[in-house]
This record gives sequence, C-alpha cells and structure tokens, in this order.
Amino acid sequence: MLLRRIPDRNVWIIYAAILLLGVAYGVSIAVLAIHLKEHGIPELAMGGLAAAFALGIVAFSIPSGWVVQRFGAKKTLLVALLGYATCVSIFPFLTTTSALSIARFFDGSFSVAVWVAAETALLARSDKTNKAFVMSLYAMSLGLGYVFGPILAMGVVKAAGTTGTFVAAGVLAFVAAAVVFARFDGKATAGGEHEETHAPEAGTARTPGLTILWRIKSSCLATFSYGYFQASVVLFLPLFLIQSKGIPKERTILITAFFALGMLLSTTVVGRLGDRYGHLLVMRVLGALGGTMVASFVLLSSFEAMCGAVFIAGATLAAISPVSLALQGVIVPKSDLGRANAFYNACYAAGMLLGPPISSVFFTKKGGAEMLIHLAGIWATFVVFTVIFANDDPKRAARKGIATEALPAKPETSALPD
Repeated sequence: MLLRRIPDRNVWIIYAAILLLGVAYGVSIAVLAIHLKEHGIPELAMGGLAAAFALGIVAFSIPSGWVVQRFGAKKTLLVALLGYATCVSIFPFLTTTSALSIARFFDGSFSVAVWVAAETALLARSDKTNKAFVMSLYAMSLGLGYVFGPILAMGVVKAAGTTGTFVAAGVLAFVAAAVVFARFDGKATAGGEHEETHAPEAGTARTPGLTILWRIKSSCLATFSYGYFQASVVLFLPLFLIQSKGIPKERTILITAFFALGMLLSTTVVGRLGDRYGHLLVMRVLGALGGTMVASFVLLSSFEAMCGAVFIAGATLAAISPVSLALQGVIVPKSDLGRANAFYNACYAAGMLLGPPISSVFFTKKGGAEMLIHLAGIWATFVVFTVIFANDDPKRAARKGIATEALPAKPETSALPD
C-alpha cells in the first residue's frame, strides 16, 4: 500500500538515509548532557554549545537553499552527511570549550544542509494531496532513529563509555552517506518530472525572499517554537530529572526514546488529518495539547508518569514539524521550495540559538520548574498566532470563501540538478 502511494524509489532512499542519521542523532543526543557534565562543562557553557550548534544552522540555512539549487539534492546530501559524520566522531576527543563549540558549529552547518536537501527533494516529489503524509514518513524515519538511538547508546556506554557513543554515531552517518552515494539517483520526481535546472521563462520575475517568508510565516513560527523547545529540553530536562526529581542519570537516557516513540506512533495519523482537514488547524491543536503537557510535567513525581508525559509531548509537539513542512509545500511553487526550506530551517535554528541560553538562565536562576513553564508559554504564543493567521491554511480559507495571497505563478518544475 505504501509503495503504491509513494512509488518513487528515491523517496525511500531518502527515508533510509534519514533513519540512519536519526539513529546517529539519538545515540549522540542521549548522552550529550551526561558527557559534558562528566567532563566538567557547567550548565551555562552547555547552553553556549547548543547555541554554537544553532549558529551553524543559522549561518548555513540560507546558503543551503542555494547549494541545493546549484548542485542538487544528491551531492548536497552526500557531502553534508560526510561532514556531520566527521564532526560527531571527533567531538568526544576535544577537550576545550572553544574546540567543542567549533565542532558543534560545523555539526549544525552540515545538519541543516541535510535537512534542506532532503525536505526539498521530498516536497518536490509529492503532490498536494499527500505532502503531509510524505513528510510524516520523513519525520517517522527520524523518530525511529531517536527511539533506537538511546537504546543503542545504553549498550555502547557500558562497553565504550560516552566517547564510544559519539564514534558510533559517526559510523552510522558514514553508512547513510554510502546509501545516498550508491542508491539515490536524484532524477524521477512526482508526476515524472526531473530534478533539473530550468532556465526561467522570459519576463518571469524572481519571487522576493520577503514574500516567501511572509507566506510561510506560520510554518516558520512552528519550527522556531520546536527548535527553541527541543534544544532546551535535550540539555536541561535530564538535569531537572536528576536534581529535582531524584532520577538516576542512567534512566534519563530513555527520555529521548519515549519522546521519539510518541512522535513515531502519531505522525502518520497526524499527517493524514492535516492533508484532509487543514495543516494549520492540526498544528494549532497539537500545540495546545503539547504545551499543556509540558506545563503539567512540573507536577509529576514518578518516573513512569514522566515517561508518559514525554510520550504525549512527542506525539503532539514533534508531530507538528512534518505538518508545517507540508503547509509550506502546498503554498510555495516547487521552483521556490529550496529557498522556502532554507528560511524554514533558519527559523528552526533561530529557536535553537535562543532557547538554550534563555533556558539556562531560567534553570540556574529560577529552577527547572520555571524553565518548563516558560517553554509551555512558547507553545501558548504559537497557538494564539495560528488563531490570528488561521487563513494561512488554504483549506480553511477555501471553506470560508476567502481569497488567499498567492505567490507569483511559476512553472511547477523542480529547480534541482542531478
């Protein structure tokens, strides 16, 4: 059934590479805070390292869109995966904060190139009736990685310590690059189109960047909120559990897995709901439910209840990402997808850049509970925004009989070379 709905073999190759990358992310992120703590890195410095990672994403988000347009998805994916593999492999052997920051900066730069290339290719290969479904499987590939990664990390930590987990992550990323090199041809797209560069038609004006950015503002705020939340929680939730809830540090490794498992089980259902009823409506509901769960987490006392809360948060908040990508996929021409995805990931990085430093101040000055409350406030702000700009969703605007602002008409062809 899935193969009939998504017949393009290259889509499944992207999923396979992203799955391997997701496992690599899960392995390394699960022990990141513990590794830094064991090596004497204070909480405020951890926030700085997270900011360096986000700064790398910010610095290369917009250039990534140009790189994908110029060199194509395959070459971009291949080089970016190899770059990430190198960065994560050498990370545990670095001993100074400055060296760690540099590694995290390039980690972010290569990561965003992977995301922009993969997302642009997937959106170009899907039609308007199943974009959220295609992107939900993309998110599921990452989610599976985040589920298996922490479990794998527990075994690797016992055998080779936290250093071994980062090396294992690098090996997985190298394998992902090998899959792309050997199997991804970067040609057939949805409807039989090809990922080739097409010369612009005479008199066709290039869409202004601010026009694209304004059109996808709801998707951008969604990914900003998620980046802010994710980067903060990865660093400080394990520390909150250890210091305020008395949870052994070894058990906190499972938190990432429960979050990813929630996303994994809900994302395809959420994607189909978004395609059917409206992407922005579904995003609003998910934001409200997930934000409420984050706030209620402060009151929980048992580890089992905490895992359940994290599971629900993953099922709602993490599932927003593929739906927000699908939303911009239906309102942006294929020829502008590379630039739109670059803006999208830049907003994600901006959230990651601002979240950890601000959260570290809340954590160190106020406490872990106050930090979680302020994260819930971020999601409340997003929900209010989606109410104000509800007509950004074409389905909702169509039901209300409202004309939506359209981007300049362009040929529906992808502007990606082989």
